[in-house]
This record gives sequence, structure tokens and C-alpha cells, in this order.
Amino acid sequence: MPDQPTSTLSPEPTSVSVQPGGVIRGAIRPPGSKSLTNRALICAAMADGQSTLSGALRSEDTAVMIDSLRTCGVSINVSEAGRTIQVDASTRSTNADVTHELFIANSGTSIRFLTAALSAAGGNYDLSGVQRMHHRPIADLVDALAEVQLGSIITQSPGGCPPVAIRSRGWSDKPIRVCGSVSSQYLSGLMMAAPVALHARRPRANGGPSVGNVQINVIGELVSRPYIEMTAAVMRSFGANVDIEEVDLDAVETVSLRVSVSGEGYQGIEYEIEPDASAASYFWAAAAITGGEVTVLGLTPGAMQGDVGFCRVLEQMGCRFDHDADGMTLSGRASRGIDVDMNQISDTVQTLAVVALFADGPTRVRGVAHNRFKETDRIGDLACELRKLGATIEEHDDGLTIHPPADGITPATLETYHDHRMAMSLSLAGLAAEGVRVLNPSCTGKTYPEFFADLETLIGRPHRWC
Repeated sequence: MPDQPTSTLSPEPTSVSVQPGGVIRGAIRPPGSKSLTNRALICAAMADGQSTLSGALRSEDTAVMIDSLRTCGVSINVSEAGRTIQVDASTRSTNADVTHELFIANSGTSIRFLTAALSAAGGNYDLSGVQRMHHRPIADLVDALAEVQLGSIITQSPGGCPPVAIRSRGWSDKPIRVCGSVSSQYLSGLMMAAPVALHARRPRANGGPSVGNVQINVIGELVSRPYIEMTAAVMRSFGANVDIEEVDLDAVETVSLRVSVSGEGYQGIEYEIEPDASAASYFWAAAAITGGEVTVLGLTPGAMQGDVGFCRVLEQMGCRFDHDADGMTLSGRASRGIDVDMNQISDTVQTLAVVALFADGPTRVRGVAHNRFKETDRIGDLACELRKLGATIEEHDDGLTIHPPADGITPATLETYHDHRMAMSLSLAGLAAEGVRVLNPSCTGKTYPEFFADLETLIGRPHRWC
């Protein structure tokens, strides 16, 4: 048997240490929003006509979405290092005799948005991912879809987890009921799928208007409400009509929100994507930890992404927050611990937790019980790693309390659990403490492949790789 070729490439670093070195001052523009990129890809892939998305994010999660849509026959051309995406949905497969096999890796947005959209569009699809994905619940979404599914939709792992098998002839016109307490992405997926179902109902003979509307009722508490407003805004840009109505719980015992979607489906457009506000949180945190000043360009308090609200949380901790038409600036040290409900900005909990290590007094984070069902357990696993740094951590049902180390940060090697947000957040401790080493830094490729390069540019000194 011939020898296998030997690679001349160096192996990827297995750990990184961000180096301390004083206050951080500068400006940066993060890449495009993952949340907006994947929402826009769904709408464009189900639209009449061609769409061009500019300012898009190039990452594992967006690549997974693009590959899956291509498997379904959608024509997608990516250029300018992933920042521009041209989508032509006219080639999308409608062959009922073909089962499309989609690999979703560990992209929660992709599997939830695709499950709903493909269920509404009709056809046969099997969606699977990595092992962790097969432990992430999707039963609430699948149960909601099963009530309107013409055909079948089932999960294939214990506990209502992926893989998901769809054998669909579209949706009926019954109202949909979905639980809101585990993930807002279930509701977002159903909302974005609704125009697809309406388009599929349109009479084929004369191309007439869609029939009726789609009504979605949210049962119980809804987590991460800003993401629902973001979803509605993207849908409206692509031509859908979306109405969101708060429901009086005294009048309807269990329904907290009602969404009504109407129109004739999506239309192809040119769509510009904002910088990622969740990614921006790491750079604002760099200022808060070191007492510096960082401006994130391209975002304003009026951005569609709720995570811009992270600046207001840091302001409560003692930082100064300023903004203008060009960006948002955070300056000064986060000097005091706070008690804060982060239900609406739960993707920034890990970032805040690291900032809290350097505050004077404890920080209590509330309202994020659903964080246990993300890429990893973002309460329990986060608590474990913060303890390695010398902090005293109390876990609660809905969050955690962080007591900063009395004698400063303890040097430690930190696990990331293959979670991009664990890697980016925990690495920030090294800005003001020696000996903080973060394993598996490449997992940031899920949403932000250039994170460590961008951080290095901002702070003006190299990281230590090994």
C-alpha cells in the first residue's frame, strides 16, 4: 500500500492566551450578524425572484445554512470573502420523489429555521447534525408543526431531539400553538415559514393571491423577545405582512403573544446586513474590563439586534455609554456588581460573566434558564470555568451569581465545550490577568472565524498560541 501523503501544514493551535497590557482604546467593525444573515437566507431562498445580501457573515453556521439550501436546489453564489450572497430560489427542488439529506452540524438557527420552512414548502427532508445537536431539544417546534403538517414530521432522538424527518405536503390552515419558554427561534422559524405556506396555498391555475393568513399563538412566557422583532423586520423587508399582538393573560389563560402573517409570499430584494451585536459585546467588554474606550462601528441603539442593549448593562456597572450615527462607544471600567435580568439579551451572559470577575461586588444574572439548552449548558458549564479563575459561583434555576475572586484571577486552563461564545468570552479574562489559557479556540469559527485576529488588532499586541 503506498504511503499516505504528509501534510506540510502546521496543526491548528490547541489553545490561546490573550495577553494583558493595559487599557484598550480603539474602534472596530464586527462582521455581519449571524442572526440576520441566516434569517435573510431563509427568506431569500423561499422568495420569488433573485436576492442579493450584502454585509453577510462568513462562518460555520452560515455555511451550514447555505450548503443545506443548495442541497435543496437553491442557487447561491458567494463572493467578496462571503460578504455578498446572491440567491436565486427559482431552482429550488420540488421533486416529491427525492429525500434531501441535510447536515446541520451544531447550528441551532439552521435546524430550527429549515425545519419550519421546509415543512411549509413541502417535500421530503432528513435533517441531522453533530452529537451535541442530537441532544438539543426541538420537540416544541416539531409538536407545533405536527398540528398543521399535511404529511408527517418526527424527531428521532430521545427527548424530542434531532434528527428530524419531514415528509410534507405543506400546511393546513389551522392556527399554530408553540411554547415560548425554551427558545425564541421556534417562533421565529414558524413566522418565517408562514409566507412559504401561504405561497404554497396559492391557486396554481391562475396564479391568484394566497389564501387567508397564518396565525401563531405563543403559549406561556416568551424568551428573547427582541429576536422576534428582528425576525418580523426581516420578513417585512422581503414583502411579508406581520402583525404581533400582546394578549391579555386574564382573557386568554395561556396565550401571551399572537402573531398573524399574511401576503403572497416573499419577493427577492437587495438586503444589507448589520454588524453582529453579539460579537460587538466582546469588544465593549474589553473596554469595561481594562477601563479603556472602544467604539463599535456600524451599530446604533436603534439596530434590529437586541444585543446592543448590552451597553446599557455595562453602563449600570459604572461604564460610560455614548453613541452617534457612526457607532456605539463604551468607556471606563465596570466597577460595580449589579442584579440584572438578561432574558432579552441572553447571548451576552457569558460576556457579562467575565466582566463581572473584575467588578467590586457580586453580579446576579436572572431570566436565562433557557441558556442551559444552547451549544452547551451556558449556566452550569460557565460556572465551572469561572470557578477555575477563582470566582465563587452560585447557580440558580434561572441564572447565576458571580462573586469576584478576592485575591485576583487565578491562572487557569479553560474548557470551551465546543461553544464559540465560551471561547470568545473566557479569553477576555486574559486582558487583565496573567496565565489564562483557553482551549480549542478554533470553535469560534461557528460564528466569528476572525475573532482572535480582530481582537489582536484592536488591543495592539499578539496573543500566545500553543
